[in-house]
Amino acid sequence: MSETTPDTERDVMEYDVVTVGAGPAGLSFAIRLKQLNPEISVCVIEKSSTIGAHILSGAVIETGPLDALLPNWRDNPPPICVPATEDEFWLLSKDGGRKLPVPPGMHNDGNVIVSLGAMCAWLAPQAEALGVEIYPGFAAAETLHDDAGAVVGVRIGDMGVARDGSHKPGYTAGIDIRAKVTVLAEGARGHLTKRLVKKFKLDADSDPQGYSIGIKELWQVPEGRTSPGKIVHSFGWPADTATYGGSFLYHLDNNRIALGFVSGLDYKDPNYRPWEAFQQWKNHPMVKPLLDGGTIESAGARAIVTGGWQSLPKVEMPGALLIGDTAGLLNVPKVKGTHQAIRSGMLAAEHLAAGALSPDGFDAKLRDSDAMAELRKVRNIKPGFKRGLWFGLLNAAWETVTGGRSPWTLKNSPDWSSLEKLEEYDSPDRGWGERELPPRDRLAGVYFAATEHDEDQPVHLRVLDPSICVTRCTQEYGNPCTRFCPAAVYEIVDDPDGPAGTGTGKRLQINAANCVHCKTCDIKDPYEIIDWVTPEGGSGPNYRNL
Repeated sequence: MSETTPDTERDVMEYDVVTVGAGPAGLSFAIRLKQLNPEISVCVIEKSSTIGAHILSGAVIETGPLDALLPNWRDNPPPICVPATEDEFWLLSKDGGRKLPVPPGMHNDGNVIVSLGAMCAWLAPQAEALGVEIYPGFAAAETLHDDAGAVVGVRIGDMGVARDGSHKPGYTAGIDIRAKVTVLAEGARGHLTKRLVKKFKLDADSDPQGYSIGIKELWQVPEGRTSPGKIVHSFGWPADTATYGGSFLYHLDNNRIALGFVSGLDYKDPNYRPWEAFQQWKNHPMVKPLLDGGTIESAGARAIVTGGWQSLPKVEMPGALLIGDTAGLLNVPKVKGTHQAIRSGMLAAEHLAAGALSPDGFDAKLRDSDAMAELRKVRNIKPGFKRGLWFGLLNAAWETVTGGRSPWTLKNSPDWSSLEKLEEYDSPDRGWGERELPPRDRLAGVYFAATEHDEDQPVHLRVLDPSICVTRCTQEYGNPCTRFCPAAVYEIVDDPDGPAGTGTGKRLQINAANCVHCKTCDIKDPYEIIDWVTPEGGSGPNYRNL
């Protein structure tokens, strides 16, 4: 049975394995499982309209796991695949910067710069050639369970439902996909994974998961400004010493530059604005000359999972398992997660192929793997920055020198709890308006994400108690959702009626059609009342080469 009582007769498809998410983890898993046993039927479902359309990452990848998965991949590489040539690491001030030695974990010799979206679009036909069935535009709305509670598949969201819940003329009931095992590869803050973690208490023995938000743009710049393969990271300005943040700037081929800014969602300042911080950084004297006269090709945002070793939940449950970023395997100091996603996907495939498709024992296998050994060495680096930039740097140096052998493990706390109230935090003047390069505002950024949602569909950003938004949240935090969302989804507007009983003359307006599916609101809201659920299949951003 499903988690909700079915009220509609639905078509059913049956497979041995259903995989939710066609990112690097889900596709690598499917490829490896078919390599091991071509007789196993494998289905991969993806909520985006095309494979890769919702994928956003830096991305520089370590190629070891990809070499193991597809040994001859270099004979036909992804469409964007630029070998790394040099690394730079900078501490920025508002008007300048200091070049520092590149930290050991950030050396990129032998790595390649890719567009992860383009790479997934490249992986998909290789999976299909092995017999994997891939269905883009299929948004998994909920999990299916048997009488004992075990996961037995997923239900695809209905199509053609109006905003008020009524059925439009083109209404089609979502199908049930049933499988012997369900593999969750949803990426950071997967909405099915969030429910399953709670249902099966998968995080009972781990710290809360942590996240950052990465905001990225792809630029076409005038001839002669790029050095293909050059990789530049920075920290410092525009983040202050109490706020975790840093940038990436990757020189691609054909006069293109991929650049972005990452803000830790454990920030304290209720007035901090991640999107504006990125735009400020673009106008830094070391960055702006690269972009002046260029054009934006694509833009977007996505949550990044950063909790690490101590925040890994149990990754198996009856009938299902977790892989990749949905499990939380990104290596923060390396600024890399794709190799971990591929590695965990392959490990899951090997475990299921050898064990009659039973998830039992996968948690222990993952924890005993190279993926977790890598995370254990760096487990204390990101949490150290919760005490400020300078302590974080000293702690990172210590953990690097000792190889993570400290006899302690620093704790993680949930990101929603870190925000301080307006009266308790002295927000610095960050000069948000001091910038010249486009886009001018967040709505213009949404345009470059090419996001599309049918306006007449149920709002997929569910606020459990809207009255809080115009009472307590306005008074205590000043409505931070209007600042942390990079797509201008949340807006406080005048409304004489407002939420019943509040008497504020205000209400929260949710511009759901702007949503780029970054999940920041689901993570950072200080009252935990925003619940991101999947919209109609095929909705959302349509990223190009991000």
